[in-house]
Amino acid sequence: MGERIIFHIDVNSAYLSWEAVYRLQHGSCIDLRLIPSIVGGDQEKRHGIVLAKSIPAKKHGIITGESVHSAKEKCPELVSVPPNYPRYVLASDSMIKVLEKYSPHIQRYSIDEAFLDYSNREENHMEVAIKIKEEIKNSLGFTVNIGIGPNKLLAKMASDFSKPDKIHTLYHHEIKDKMHPLPIRDLFMVGSRTEKKLQSRGIFTIEDLAQVDRNYIHSCLKKPGLVIWEYANGIEDSPVKNGLTPLKSVGNSTTMPFDVETKDEAHKVLLAISEMIGLRARDLDMCGEVISVSIKNQLFFSYSHQRKLLIPTSCTNAIYRVARSLFDEMWQGEPLRHFSINLSQLVSNDFFQLSILESSNKKEELLDKTIDTIRLKYGQNSVIRSCFLYSGIDPIIGGVVAEESYPMMSSIL
Repeated sequence: MGERIIFHIDVNSAYLSWEAVYRLQHGSCIDLRLIPSIVGGDQEKRHGIVLAKSIPAKKHGIITGESVHSAKEKCPELVSVPPNYPRYVLASDSMIKVLEKYSPHIQRYSIDEAFLDYSNREENHMEVAIKIKEEIKNSLGFTVNIGIGPNKLLAKMASDFSKPDKIHTLYHHEIKDKMHPLPIRDLFMVGSRTEKKLQSRGIFTIEDLAQVDRNYIHSCLKKPGLVIWEYANGIEDSPVKNGLTPLKSVGNSTTMPFDVETKDEAHKVLLAISEMIGLRARDLDMCGEVISVSIKNQLFFSYSHQRKLLIPTSCTNAIYRVARSLFDEMWQGEPLRHFSINLSQLVSNDFFQLSILESSNKKEELLDKTIDTIRLKYGQNSVIRSCFLYSGIDPIIGGVVAEESYPMMSSIL
């Protein structure tokens, strides 16, 4: 058995690219990728951060995570479009279907990244990488970077080299020239705090870390230090795991643009969040056994309650009823700004133990699925509850539904 061949496929500016392709396919004459543009939240509702940016926007110094307000100060002509997470899930799924033509061994790492094991195959892996990249571009309309290496770590590092629409290799014999000269912050799993700790010890490049004594780095950073030391030396041997890393929970939260002062308003906020929680759980074909609610007042003091259910659920109304009850138990009447609901201890919808002490919600679940289908086809606000009309509260509230449906970036490759 020869050396493993691992591909890391990474969508270039995923959200921005997917928005651009969708708009072009639906008659737009402007390609968002070619102008200063971002996908960003609503700054008036305190969700105004840059989620993705075009290359022209990057040239203005705009960075992911900064406020939309700041980005527009850097570039007054900046075009900002809102995110559409269900659209991104469909785009991600379409990419995975392309990858499945080339290998049965695929691991979704996040909504816009995947690993593919091409070991022990006869066809030249570079030619296959070119085929994958071109098929995604020609059939789906967006570009990807592909990194190729003997393990997931080196493949991922390679895909982060120059972008967009590129293929890069990083084999063990290329580490010295391609990876070691890079600043230490470019090493996977090295964040800003770790970077400062390493720099305080004279470690500024990946090569500096690779050459440090293993025991020394362990004494400084304990077990995480050993992990990044191995990464600096190209050591990583985890398998490409088919399917998704099992989720333990789904949760969404919101910071309101105004003080929520009445129980009726608070209940509407909880209902809007429950809509998103239920939608996500049903999309995953899972249900949860524990519901928790957290609230934060205008003085930034937060508190929470949770309850274990007799029957696991993904039903929007069931989630809302429990969330509302928990809220009523703990709210002390003060103005609120932040609300959060979490559905945890997830189990598959294929099988769970029913309880004779509590009725199921079959009719409501069927209604939920019908509404989900309509919203997926015609948009999230195509079906809304009448109580939200003229309320000033969005009928569906939640964070990154698409990304959180897949494993987020983590230290686990």
